[in-house]
Amino acid sequence: MMDVERSSLCNCVVNFLLEENYLLTAFELLHELLDDGRDAQAIRLKEFFSDPSHFPADQISRYNSLRVLDPQSLLEEKETIEEKLALSDYELRLAQEDIMKLKTELQSKADLHQDKLSESSVSNSENHALEFQRQKRDAPFSNLGPLKANERKDLNCAVKEYLLIAGYRLTAMTFYEEVTDQNLDVWENSPASVPDALRHYYYQYLSSTSEAAEEKISMIRENDSLKNANESLNNEKQCLMKNKDLAEGQINALTKSLEATQKDLKDKEKLIQDLKQVAEHQRQQLNDCRAEITSLKMHIEGSRSVQISVATNVDSAQSQALESYKEEIKSLHMAIERLKKEKTDISGLVDPSSAEKESMLTDEKVVEMDENKTLICHPSETAGAVDSNAPSLPVQTFNNSTYNAEENLLGSVMNPSSSTDGFPDGVILSQQEQKPQSEDGGLQLKSENHGGEPASENTGLGTIQILADSLPKIVPYVLINHREELLPLIMCAIERHPDNSTRDSLTHTLFNLIKRPDEQQRRIIMDACVTLAKNVGEMRTETELLPQCWEQINHMYEERRLLVAQSCGELAESVRPEIRDSLILSIVQQLIEDPATVVREAAAHNLALLLPLFPLMDKYFKVEDLMFQLACDPSGVVVETTLKELLPAIIKWGNKLDHILRVLLSHILGSAQRCPPLSGVEGSVESHLRVLGERERWNLDVLLRMLAELLPYVHQKAIETCPFSSVSESNGTTFSSSILELYAGGHVEWPAFEWMHVDCFPGLLQLACMLPQKEDNLRNRITKFLLAVSECFGDCYLTHIMLPAFLVAVGDDADLTFFPPNIHSRIKGLRPRTAVAERLATLGILPLLLAGVLGSPAKREQLTDYLRKLLVEGAMKENQSTAHNIDIVNAVRFLCTFEEHHGMIFNILWEMVVSSNVEMKISAANILKVIVPYIDAKVASTHVLPALITLGSDQNLNVKYASIDAFGAVAQHFKNDMIVDKIRVQMDAFLEDGSHEATIAVVRSLVIAVPHTTERLRDYLLSKIFQLTSTPVSANDVMRRRQRANAFCEAIRAVDATDLSANSIRDFLIPTIQNLLKDHDALDPAHKEALEIILKERSGGTFEALSKVMGAHLGIASSVTSFFGDSGLLGKKESIESPTEIVESPKAAAAPASAEDTRFMRIMRVTDMLRGKAKNQEETHQNQ
Repeated sequence: MMDVERSSLCNCVVNFLLEENYLLTAFELLHELLDDGRDAQAIRLKEFFSDPSHFPADQISRYNSLRVLDPQSLLEEKETIEEKLALSDYELRLAQEDIMKLKTELQSKADLHQDKLSESSVSNSENHALEFQRQKRDAPFSNLGPLKANERKDLNCAVKEYLLIAGYRLTAMTFYEEVTDQNLDVWENSPASVPDALRHYYYQYLSSTSEAAEEKISMIRENDSLKNANESLNNEKQCLMKNKDLAEGQINALTKSLEATQKDLKDKEKLIQDLKQVAEHQRQQLNDCRAEITSLKMHIEGSRSVQISVATNVDSAQSQALESYKEEIKSLHMAIERLKKEKTDISGLVDPSSAEKESMLTDEKVVEMDENKTLICHPSETAGAVDSNAPSLPVQTFNNSTYNAEENLLGSVMNPSSSTDGFPDGVILSQQEQKPQSEDGGLQLKSENHGGEPASENTGLGTIQILADSLPKIVPYVLINHREELLPLIMCAIERHPDNSTRDSLTHTLFNLIKRPDEQQRRIIMDACVTLAKNVGEMRTETELLPQCWEQINHMYEERRLLVAQSCGELAESVRPEIRDSLILSIVQQLIEDPATVVREAAAHNLALLLPLFPLMDKYFKVEDLMFQLACDPSGVVVETTLKELLPAIIKWGNKLDHILRVLLSHILGSAQRCPPLSGVEGSVESHLRVLGERERWNLDVLLRMLAELLPYVHQKAIETCPFSSVSESNGTTFSSSILELYAGGHVEWPAFEWMHVDCFPGLLQLACMLPQKEDNLRNRITKFLLAVSECFGDCYLTHIMLPAFLVAVGDDADLTFFPPNIHSRIKGLRPRTAVAERLATLGILPLLLAGVLGSPAKREQLTDYLRKLLVEGAMKENQSTAHNIDIVNAVRFLCTFEEHHGMIFNILWEMVVSSNVEMKISAANILKVIVPYIDAKVASTHVLPALITLGSDQNLNVKYASIDAFGAVAQHFKNDMIVDKIRVQMDAFLEDGSHEATIAVVRSLVIAVPHTTERLRDYLLSKIFQLTSTPVSANDVMRRRQRANAFCEAIRAVDATDLSANSIRDFLIPTIQNLLKDHDALDPAHKEALEIILKERSGGTFEALSKVMGAHLGIASSVTSFFGDSGLLGKKESIESPTEIVESPKAAAAPASAEDTRFMRIMRVTDMLRGKAKNQEETHQNQ
């Protein structure tokens, strides 16, 4: 718990530092975490500082170009100084040696000249000595420098010794207490440590010469000068460290400047987006102005046609009409010029390419008369030129041309894909680009039939308005299966209608076209939405279609929410990039929490489609969390979609396989560690095993499946990052021994390759040591992953990397030659150190070694040798505990779940059966017992039963009793007549032995098989119990009588819950119960009461109290009867009354009801008994 809190606090600190932009502190924390070995908490920081988006390579290189004293250069300078210091020490030693030589020569010369000195010079020498002694006494103490620690220690010890010798004990005690920084009781062995040291110092001082003293003082001073030089070097080092801190401050300032620049850049980008929105708004206003201009032009044309028709009758009115026409033309030109000027101002706010495009779209088409008096459209000339012959224009007929124009308009409405983007620009262009269709060359404009009447509004706009008003009224009355036929009309109306509210209403109709659309209908609606989004553009898709998605996200019908999920992936291409990873990702995130399985599956599928469209990687960790949330979904369909579609999409998009693997391993271990322990006794094996709930078991299975799905990516990355060119030896698919030898040299790093055996295998081993024995499914999942690793990475990897790691983990010796030296310690750390760890390794890791590593096809022979060593040689060891043997048997049982190993296992078992070692035979019987559920009847007849018969005939009683339990397991799982007959013959042989233990073992082994075996074996058991109870037993041994009685009573109660024939009840069951009831002292009171109830029921009596209680529950009784059979309780073939008879005469139904109820009670009693027996067996195994 402390580790979890520590990790949580560390993560909080990391998040705070990154959010507050304390980058230098975070960088320093990263190094300290790495130094402490806490790599799990440093993952986020390592990825942040290795992200090129935060720290671009060009800026890093520019910072590196600055002259900064980094720690590496300081370290090099320090090493240089240390080398100089070592050289100085060496020169000092040489000088000291020279001084000693000179002193020796000087002493010899003094001895030679001493005899030649005259007596007259004796007085002078004495005076000189006295003078020297006086100088020594007068010499200042400071010339020798301050006392060193060792000198002070020697002097203190010498003073203390003198005080004690002199008898000044109180003074010595006070001195001892005053010297607090030194231990005066311990005097290290040094030249100064001599007995009566202070007197020796005194005599040595008096006997020393002036030359020796001077040499000593010079040596001391030279040593002091060297120390001063060392201090100066340390000061220089401190100065360099200060320069380093100054350089770091400069880097921090530059980093802040960079962040300010990035912030300004983001503000400018935001300003550009705002300007683009303003330009889009003004562009829409310009389109509206164009529509108004076109309407004015059509009105002018209509007015002109009216004027021409009137001109044939009134010549004076013709000239006036012509003048008004010209004035309108002039006003139209003025309006066009004004719009062009406004457009020029707008184009300044957008980029030049869009401005040029708009300029091309706003060029007016000039309408002029040709020689044949027909009206022709020219898009390249201005609208200012009008033919002078315009007044003489003849009256044209508009019937055919107008009819054709209306047909073209209807065609454009029904086929929106052929029109241009948006309304009303496309309508204008379609009107102006029509070719002549009538043979008489009439005026080709999309207008209503003028026929001399006043001109109407734009026909296209009117038709769209009519369509928008009619569709909401038409849709409810169209059959649901035919409503998709209205989609072209709805799309056209949405695309071209100018009113926002009307378009929103039509878009709502589009999404709600069908109440609960099936898959095909959703596909049609979604295709229509995608086409509509492409036609209307990004802005309208974001403002009109996506809000409808958001409204449907909480709809009561899952089909509608499923439609929303599908739209997220398919409409993403039609919106701006910044909308994809914000609004659409939020919609998908909410759909992942949906209660419907199909909606969550669709959300996972569409999230996979959405990822390649994300412009940035800033939402990676959020998407990764969503992926793990979907992977642990309780629905298998959602999990399958996540593993097959979303997981590859995230790896391809994010390219962060290392992070996914680290998070996956932490999730795997965390799911198991969060479960409660099997036992609360600290230090026991059970305290390390975890009780997995259904959800945790499901999550672990899914996460292990995800690990298997990631294996090809891990293998591919290991190949791609291989630092050795010889990887091409095996076409880049497996790793040869030569590559592993190069890798073992440890000269290069290969993290993608090392992850498998450095991180993955230890994590799986830790998980295996937390799984109880019953978690075979999870252990089987790990085994399949290990087999896949050996197949993917090759036999060399299996032999030299996988096998040594697992052998070390189970406590065996292994060859680590192919591991780099820096990894040896981590691999050796897998070895169990304590007895509990060894038991856990045998319980959890040994099955994986046998089935997942040695179980590979390339290691079959080695598996045989290892298993023979484990079973045959291990059984001969005398110090093997019972628990250890049980764990080995369990490992062999797990190996038997793989059918391909059965032949090899039976060969080894037969060697154990024919062995002379008793423990080996008992182990063989136990293994045969546990592998029975994993074999078929043929294998049981040809292999298991012969081995058990051989063991059953053994003279050792323990071997015989172990084989009896195995026979009971065979009887429990097989109903073959031949197998049952062999079991009966062998049980007879055991009972003929006559021993008390054999009798109890036979009865109890068959009791377990009673609910599952055939009627013949039940009758056989019942007959044998009757014979045994009829035989008198010695009255002296009460304990044995009670054991027999308990075993027989349990068998009677188990048989009573099954269908028995009338003969068996009359001849065996009732007499057996009567025999048991005779021995009152041996019967347990509970067993006695149960036997009396069974006797009453089976002998035809009525248990009135029980009938009254259970009589009302006929449903329960009938269901139990239908489940266990239709025969009567006493074996009588009574006819079942019809339901009508039961209703009419309830008294007649009372008897069968009570009989059925009593039978139900018998079944419940046997179930309780078997549960109690199983519980007792489990407690026995745990105590062992």
